Amino acid sequence: MRPIAHIKSPFPEKFGIPRQSNIVQDLTSTIVFEPEFRNADAIRGIEDFDYLWLIWQFSENLDIPWSPTVRPPRLGGNQRMGVFATRSPFRPNALGLSSVRLVSVEPQSCDGPLLHVSGADLMDGTPIFDIKPYLPYTDAHPEARSGFAPEAPKGSLDVVCDEYLLKKIPEEKRQSLLDLLAFDPRPSYHHDPQRVYGMKFFEFNIQFIINENGELRVLKIVKN
Repeated sequence: MRPIAHIKSPFPEKFGIPRQSNIVQDLTSTIVFEPEFRNADAIRGIEDFDYLWLIWQFSENLDIPWSPTVRPPRLGGNQRMGVFATRSPFRPNALGLSSVRLVSVEPQSCDGPLLHVSGADLMDGTPIFDIKPYLPYTDAHPEARSGFAPEAPKGSLDVVCDEYLLKKIPEEKRQSLLDLLAFDPRPSYHHDPQRVYGMKFFEFNIQFIINENGELRVLKIVKN
């Protein structure tokens, strides 16, 4: 297989990426096709679908060996489950699957046709192997059991960010950042209230701490 496209997303590194697609629905990304696939005919009719499936590669994990069991963050990182009973990135073939909302189609640009999507949980530059339309009559099963993840995660942290810091972020991106931080970007086993964390968001470096009461306080926002 070879990539048909790559994604331009707000996440230049793994830390802080939502753990599932559509957790932060307003985050926008762009799918850029590889030169040999920059043919408008290849996406003819795609604008009639609201959601798409992306099949992609955990490209940062290719040198990490897989394990038959993993520790899902949803279980606090304290309990092992079979890798095929999870969505762990540490898999034999390092493939990911995400549903994203198709925001708009840009038929012509200097990079060929572009797909603008929202809710993606992919790192910037992630290779995409295939794109398929989402069909709700066959792809959605709202009555299905969900094992150890029965409900959608909720943003449980109170985010405190001084106005002068937040104004460094473009207005249309501010709420997405606050929503993202509320979902607690830390690894599940980190609970040190004194530790200062750094997360990259678009071209910004966000530094924050999380106290014992579940309050996330933004300390610094620096444009790279």
